[in-house]
This record gives sequence, C-alpha cells and structure tokens, in this order.
Amino acid sequence: MLDWNVIQKECDVLSEKLANQNLDQRTRATLQRQASHYTAVLDLHKQISELQEIISTSTQQAEKEQGDMRALYEEEALEAQPKLAQLEKQLEEKLYPTDERNERSVFLEIRAGTGGQEAALFATDLFKMYSLYAATKGWRVSIVECSQTDLGGFKELIAYIEGKNVYKFLKFESGVHRVQRVPKTETAGRIHTSTVTVVVLPEVEEVDVSINPSELRVDVYRSGGAGGQHVNTTDSAVRITHVPTGIVATCQDERSQIKNKAKAMKVLQARLYEAEREKREAVEHAARKQQIGGGERAEKIRTYNFPQNRVTDHRVDVTLKKLDMVMQGDLEDLLVPLLEKEMIDRRAQGILFK
Repeated sequence: MLDWNVIQKECDVLSEKLANQNLDQRTRATLQRQASHYTAVLDLHKQISELQEIISTSTQQAEKEQGDMRALYEEEALEAQPKLAQLEKQLEEKLYPTDERNERSVFLEIRAGTGGQEAALFATDLFKMYSLYAATKGWRVSIVECSQTDLGGFKELIAYIEGKNVYKFLKFESGVHRVQRVPKTETAGRIHTSTVTVVVLPEVEEVDVSINPSELRVDVYRSGGAGGQHVNTTDSAVRITHVPTGIVATCQDERSQIKNKAKAMKVLQARLYEAEREKREAVEHAARKQQIGGGERAEKIRTYNFPQNRVTDHRVDVTLKKLDMVMQGDLEDLLVPLLEKEMIDRRAQGILFK
C-alpha cells in the first residue's frame, strides 16, 4: 500500500533541491525529471480520488432515489467508470515506469558473428528487416558506418534510427541472433547455422554524459566503400577515440568532415553512456545485466529458421510460423510480448520511481 503523504514529501524535497541556484546542468536535469514524475503521479492520484468520490456519492444517492433521479445518479456513476479505469492504468504505468530513455532515437550496431560470408549476408537481411519496420513507424534510417564483403554482406554496420519511441521498441534487439538456412554459397544444399550480433544504443543528451575534449583523439581519413572503392577523394571520414577508455567511434557516410565528426561524436557519447550504465548495473544488478559492452553476447536471444519459416524468441518463448513476414518488418508479434514482460519484471522488482 502506497503512503501518499510520503510521496508528497519526496516531491517537496525535490522542489527544495531545485531551488538551489548552484546546481550543475546534469544534476538539475536529473532532479527536474524526477520532480516531474512525482508531480504527474500525485496529479493522477488526485484525479482518481475525485472520481472515486463521485462514483461513491452517486451510487449512494441512487440507492436513496426513485425514478428519473435514480437513473440520473446511476448514469453519472456509470459514465465515470471508463475514465477511472483509464486513469488507474496511467497511474500504474507511472508507478512502475519503463526506461526513461524509451522515447529516444538509437544507434543500431549489427556485426557478423560465426558463419563468415553467410553471417555477413544475414546481417544485411537484419538491417533490411529493421529498416522496413522503421518505415511502418515513420522513423528515419541512415547509415553511419559500414564494412561490406565482396558478396554484399555487412561485416559491420552502424545505423542511426531517428524518431519517437525508437528505443522503446528496439532495445530488445540487443543480443545474438541465430540463423538456420541454406547459404547462397552452399552447393550441397546443407543447412548452416550462423550468428549476428546486434547492439542498440539510445542517443544521449549532453547532460547525460560529460566528455573532456582534451581526452579525445580525432583522426581523419579517406572514406572507403566495399572492395576498396572510394566513396570520395577527400579525407572526410572521422575517427574519434576516447583515450581513457579506448572507446572508438567513426563515421564516413557524409561527404562533409564536419557532419561526420558530429555523428561520430554522438555515437561516442552513446557508447560512453552505455559503458557507464553497465558499470553501475554490474554493481547493483550483477546477475541481470541487460546488455554487454563490446559487442559480445553469451546467449542467443532469437533463432530464425528459414526452412521451416519459423522464428523463435527465447526470452519470452514465442514461436511464429511467419518468418517471411518478420523479415519484411512485421515485428509487432515479437516485440509486444517483450514489452509486456518488461512491465511484469518491473512490478516484480518493486520499481516505483526512477
């Protein structure tokens, strides 16, 4: 049972902290998000209490009245029920909030794993799948950096997917994706098993991560395409290295060195933020880290079986016999169960506020 007086006091404390004019930008932004969350919860609780009072009063009055007046009170109580249910659902979502980064755009990293050329070709297929899904959501997709094989597969690809709630839906894609099919390079018709690693990093804001410019090394070089072909003849590609951690980000998709540097910087910020987050999680929740840095994954999250037109998500034990549709971007039946599992897990953990 929640103690609403305690929640109100917590909100008051946050307001007092925000009154401090000496707060740095990052701390202020964090406190403002928390205060906004508490305020929204308290406002929903107030609206629910008022509706409950209306329903209770109307119900009691209906029992005392006859005829038209009775019908009037009953109608008033009945009309308030749907609104009450809606507010209670909103309150539950606020009390057990999902990731505060859900609304953000993402950097999608896809890397071929076990399987050589076939893994690289499947990496290309996954990128097409995510691009088609993004189109259904109205998201914009652009390639930040890629490395291709001579058969057109991606050894590595980093894409920027921009839009509303991108991270909310795609964050579950982080992990090892296993594919079972007959490769184009297979002459004997044997089914091979290959893997592709996917990492989804939310775009970060400047207040999320602080980077000292003196700790960065910036290198420029000539952009290269598949097979050694040059995308252009100027040194426009940019590589940024965060010297203390060794984390590197590159971008070569733009002809402008300035634009490439800006994109590479965004990727670097996202990677540094994720590394810092995972470091905290390793201490607080060592047994249940959500992502592992460096592109390594210990367990497969999904299997794509082409001969049987079957896809299985191993985290929620969902199997669909429509792999052909999934590869065309029809991901909802895979993602919705994961969203539901996330809410169930948060309730079980007793997470009330960020």
